[in-house]
Amino acid sequence: MTTLRTILAATDLSAVARHAAMRAALTAGGREARLSLQHVVSVGAMDSLRQLFSATQAEVQSRLMDEVRDDLHRLAADLAARHGVAPELQLSVGPVLAEIASHADVIDADLLVMGARGAGFMRELLIGSTTERVLRKTRRPLLVVKQMAHEAYRRVLVPVDFSPRALAALQLATVVAPQADIVLLHAFEVPFEGRLRLAGVDDQALTSLRASAKRQALARMGELIVKAGLGEAAVRRLVLHGDASSLILEQEQEQDCDLIVIGKRGLGLVEEMLLGSVTKHVLAQSAGDVLVTDRAAAP
Repeated sequence: MTTLRTILAATDLSAVARHAAMRAALTAGGREARLSLQHVVSVGAMDSLRQLFSATQAEVQSRLMDEVRDDLHRLAADLAARHGVAPELQLSVGPVLAEIASHADVIDADLLVMGARGAGFMRELLIGSTTERVLRKTRRPLLVVKQMAHEAYRRVLVPVDFSPRALAALQLATVVAPQADIVLLHAFEVPFEGRLRLAGVDDQALTSLRASAKRQALARMGELIVKAGLGEAAVRRLVLHGDASSLILEQEQEQDCDLIVIGKRGLGLVEEMLLGSVTKHVLAQSAGDVLVTDRAAAP
């Protein structure tokens, strides 16, 4: 992907979802992309409402749809006033996940944008249930928004493990945040380091192994930057020893990054799940927005 042509912001009209819609409008406005603003009234919610009112099914649905349509139009007007983008509106009734996926396919969305939810212990639920389900199912890049969009992204953290998706993540970062500074991070651990220590390998030898692993990672980073078509001066490179999940969150703060771009899966058996363990942890604990990609770069 070399540009963003169509952005889909799916909203449940909550406050956090409003942040996501604002970010989508800000992103679309910066490159004259088409923006579609979607709200789905779930079938289950409609059935529950019908049981509460002594009215016909058609009357209940009509009242609810009128209310939601007004809210959606007000949000669209606010987006237009703030960011100069007039979104297309999509309102429907049905299974939420299926409706979002179907509309994304119809408009061939280059980017999905949704809000995250949760505070305190609720963050352990990862993100809003709909957002999580969409993330697990979609192959399209999904931007999970946590912060209000006051300006374009300034600094982007791109953790890479040199899997095929690493290049795609770096290229996506430059498309979504073309003016931002890029911080490339590789977290590494020497294979079987604990076992080597138990086997009597001394600290000096382990330090040498770490230095060798770091040199190799820096060389591979250089190759990745060249493949992405970026000048080496435009990318800050960090190769750090330690746990990837912890280092990503630490560097998000230390480097003052407002966006993390990460692959849905990575290398290793643990990462073969639908949502990799590192990505899952970053989504739950990051302070800023997270952009997840599930596609390898085209050869």
